[in-house]
Amino acid sequence: MNIVFFFKIDYHLYITFTKELINLRYYVLDRGDPLSVELTQQFHKLAEQRGFVLDAESPEIVVSIGGDGTMLHAFHTFIDRIPDLAFVGVHTGHLGFYADWKADELTELIDHMSGEGEHSGMKPRLVKYPLVQLEIHKKSGTSSYIALNEFTLKGVDGTVVAQIDINDVTFEMFRGDGICVSTPSGSTAYNKSVGGAMVHPSIDALQIAEIASINNRIFRTLGSPLLLPKHHHCDIFSRKEQRLLLTIDHVNISIDDLVSVRCQVAEQQVSFARYRPFPFWNRVRDAFLG
Repeated sequence: MNIVFFFKIDYHLYITFTKELINLRYYVLDRGDPLSVELTQQFHKLAEQRGFVLDAESPEIVVSIGGDGTMLHAFHTFIDRIPDLAFVGVHTGHLGFYADWKADELTELIDHMSGEGEHSGMKPRLVKYPLVQLEIHKKSGTSSYIALNEFTLKGVDGTVVAQIDINDVTFEMFRGDGICVSTPSGSTAYNKSVGGAMVHPSIDALQIAEIASINNRIFRTLGSPLLLPKHHHCDIFSRKEQRLLLTIDHVNISIDDLVSVRCQVAEQQVSFARYRPFPFWNRVRDAFLG
């Protein structure tokens, strides 16, 4: 007798598992190093035995094999299909914040995904993480982006001079090395290194952290990270002719005609398929405290 169960993502993604052939559509992205490539080949063989279908166009599950950088690459590769799929991470080096599985656990992961053996009838828990929506306004046009980890703005030739508005009201005039705007899941990355707080991903918020701000009688900043809730937004206005480097996760964009950047919590969220408990604070402890 086949055991069938369903889980739902954003009201229109349904994945059906059976004890035998389940035809789960999947795709794998790896870091490209020998170990990650070998694990990808192993995963394909195991997936074929379970009846999974390799689908690069419309996968239901995207497996990232490598590190957090690999997960960021996977996220942006399927950025147009974020509401329709879930991600699973396998790390091949140090513990990653987006990876639940180690290199020697592929068989166990496949068993969980197929619902076979001792995992028969079990379904994953879908966890959703907030994202940051960015609207970049330049003299030459406007573009939109979504970040899983963070957005940073830095000067190329010198310090950044920028006005920061919160909810359309001027908050401060900034001068310094740059500004970091992070998601809760990204709060453990660059944001932490510049003195930002670590925020649990269940909180719909974005964090603004200063990068080496200069404070004098003309330029005054709060000097502390800020958390903005989902219904708030901030605007960063360029206040001099300056060449800037904008980084959205792992993507770098050079701009010399920036007008402003609007940052707010995105309406959509990213989904991760969690087949076993791995609390966020456990990840923080293991990563930074050992």
